[in-house]
Amino acid sequence: MRYDLAAKYDLRAPRYTSYPTAPHFGPAVQASTYRGWLRKLDPAEPVSLYLHVPFCRHLCWFCGCNTAATRLEAPVAAYAARLGEEIDLVTDAVGARLPLRHLHWGGGSPTRMAAADMATLMAQVAKRFAIQDDAEIAIEIDPRTLAPEFAAMLGEAGFNRASIGVQDFDPVVQRAINRVQTVAITAHAIDALHAAGISDFNLDLMYGLPHQTEASVVRTAETAMAFGPSRISLFGYAHVPWMKRHQRLIDESALPGTIDRLRQFDAARRALERGGYVMVGLDHFAHPSDPLVAGPRYRNFQGYTTDGAATLIGVGASAIGSLPQGYVQNASEVPAWRKAIESHQPAIVRGVALSDDDRLRRAVIERLMCDLAVDLDAVARRFFRDPEDLAPSIDALAPLVEDGLVAIDGWRVTVSDDGRTFLRLVCAAFDAYLAGAAQGQGSKAL
Repeated sequence: MRYDLAAKYDLRAPRYTSYPTAPHFGPAVQASTYRGWLRKLDPAEPVSLYLHVPFCRHLCWFCGCNTAATRLEAPVAAYAARLGEEIDLVTDAVGARLPLRHLHWGGGSPTRMAAADMATLMAQVAKRFAIQDDAEIAIEIDPRTLAPEFAAMLGEAGFNRASIGVQDFDPVVQRAINRVQTVAITAHAIDALHAAGISDFNLDLMYGLPHQTEASVVRTAETAMAFGPSRISLFGYAHVPWMKRHQRLIDESALPGTIDRLRQFDAARRALERGGYVMVGLDHFAHPSDPLVAGPRYRNFQGYTTDGAATLIGVGASAIGSLPQGYVQNASEVPAWRKAIESHQPAIVRGVALSDDDRLRRAVIERLMCDLAVDLDAVARRFFRDPEDLAPSIDALAPLVEDGLVAIDGWRVTVSDDGRTFLRLVCAAFDAYLAGAAQGQGSKAL
């Protein structure tokens, strides 16, 4: 780990779950655009579906998601009803029962929804899409609100993967981020999922939280591995209180500095690798038997995935969709989203139509994020382009090459092991919207 470079590269950069990234979406893409793109989908081509639930029972102060806390059942039930209407609206626009290869429920906390409402929506999905026999059907879980009957419903509805939020098992850290979740609570949730027939699960951990230390993140990593997850994510906390006002409740004086963040990540990484997990991309670890290790790997709004579908349909407030022609995003606020759906209109408020240059750079960035290497000549030829078009990006990598973080051999770019931590900055060199550098956009890259 190159701690000596922390000050030099203590910059901000996008997380590159898409390219162009969401800040560059605009109002030129609207509901009518989306309808036209949906109508042009190949009815034989498998797609993915993402469903967003913007509710939690308790608001965690570290959260950067589009969600709100509520103890009332009525608004969540009303939201579920509108979600069903949006599924009908979108599939009616397509005009075909599309094959479905991946399905992901995210939030917020999907487990905040009533089990009966989710079962109804899953039945509707099965009616409107042709769910493939080998489909991955996944859901994000808050163990604190996972009732046994909800877990049983998940098994009956065909779910086969769960992503379980943990962040940190240290009680001091948990109190500092308003997420008290004992090891026993997590264990009960995993037991309930196993009883429902769901054996594949991920655990989501974080570093860079208040009061964390190298020793504490190692203890959390070791406790997490003892549960036997197939995947573990290790995200860096993004402190952006100007965007997420509830993060102002976190004591900034208790947050680690850049070098301490790097040391925490490195300590947790080494613990996970000692435990037999294989590092994938920037911040994911997988059991050697998990298909994410062998690949092929891709990156979308859910992070690293085996999902290579060209189309991701997003439903729900703030949901983002990806189609061959470009990206679309629904209204983030539930009232605006609901009003559009009740008017029988897609709730799209912004997006971006992809240019040929966008497609080329997206492919380059995805391979770097997933494989830490890319053959620019091979990728350029796929898009009938000259790799010389990317020469300015190569030039922008010069400081990273000089520091041993990147190697360039002809048109092949390879990120070194030391450079993995700086991966988002490597990708930023190919981001035409940032003029080849991280111009203060996104969260801290380190």
